[in-house]
Amino acid sequence: MEPPAGPFRHSSGYGEHYAVWMTNPPSTDYSRAGTGLRIGVLALQGDFREHLRAAEATGATAIGIRRPSELDGIDGLIIPGGESTTIDKLARAFELADPLRKLIADGLPVYGSCAGMILLADEIADPATDLAGNPQQTFGGLDITVRRNAFGRQRESFETDLEFKGLGFSDTGSGVAPVHAVFIRGPWVERVGDVVEVLAQVEPADPEHASHAAALQGTARIVAVRSGQLLATSFHPEVTGEKRVHELFIRMIRGEA
Repeated sequence: MEPPAGPFRHSSGYGEHYAVWMTNPPSTDYSRAGTGLRIGVLALQGDFREHLRAAEATGATAIGIRRPSELDGIDGLIIPGGESTTIDKLARAFELADPLRKLIADGLPVYGSCAGMILLADEIADPATDLAGNPQQTFGGLDITVRRNAFGRQRESFETDLEFKGLGFSDTGSGVAPVHAVFIRGPWVERVGDVVEVLAQVEPADPEHASHAAALQGTARIVAVRSGQLLATSFHPEVTGEKRVHELFIRMIRGEA
């Protein structure tokens, strides 16, 4: 099966899920920490364009990945938000799944957002199944269990501020500002292994002031994790102009975080 020809584009209609949130597109005032790095963005489906822009804004060279040969020479990989089942199927069809599993196992730095978090997880609590009853597959690497669409469907999308560990480089003297996070049919993490660090959680909130409170049922939910060279978030910093998560990933690649 051949990857789609022509310019990169979203699968039919998927970009519309993000368009309403693009009120503050990624700026160009990054620290340019990515200069000299080659960052691949898995460009089979989902909001890979936004991640390409975000990676380029760090000063890195951003490369859309649709074939195994395009993995050669990259310093890190981003797996975008989208439909995790579709990305799984396309990765196998384009013979990318096994090379990606090997690279991840060998230590390639990878950042996954939303669907990317699901694809990096070793276990899915509620995997989708195909017509033959086979569960969806992941690339693995993160010792976590995730639940797909955990916060609800599209109409339950929400945004909130998060305390996010590991962003000390952004402290200008008055503390580290919270991360403004957008959740669009996002997963959450239900289990973390011993070597997985929890970076951020969505806390329960007053139902009168937070649209997500009912779904949380009084329990904080893990929405950002890190294990070694692997980073994952349930939310989409690439669509809000929040640049520090991508910069954290760049710093991980450079061994500075």
